[in-house]
Amino acid sequence: MTSPLSDDFDQNYDQFIAEAIDLGCVWALEGEEGFALCPSVENEEIDVMPLWSQPEYAQAHCKEEWSVYKPVPIALEELLDEWLPGMHSDVVFVGVNWDENMEGVELEPLDLLEEIDREAAS
Repeated sequence: MTSPLSDDFDQNYDQFIAEAIDLGCVWALEGEEGFALCPSVENEEIDVMPLWSQPEYAQAHCKEEWSVYKPVPIALEELLDEWLPGMHSDVVFVGVNWDENMEGVELEPLDLLEEIDREAAS
């Protein structure tokens, strides 16, 4: 069993990077209408797509209005080559390992791409 996410958003972010590289995939929530998005805390005009490093973290959000979604894996290579550049083009931010309150780091997709590339190379 994976350990629960902490109250430290930076620690959750670091855990996301490490586990994504280690496992070779991340988890998003998908439903009949597509992938789960929500407004950015920073700017309500911008959508954020939350991603998690473990399926259990994603599953914890499949309740209430998101009960129609289920966790689906995204291969890390596909995330880096297609998803993050596409999200950048669409002006969609990425939310990383958000806690049960839907709180955590949200950032520009290309920043996440650079961080994963940097960590994977080290």
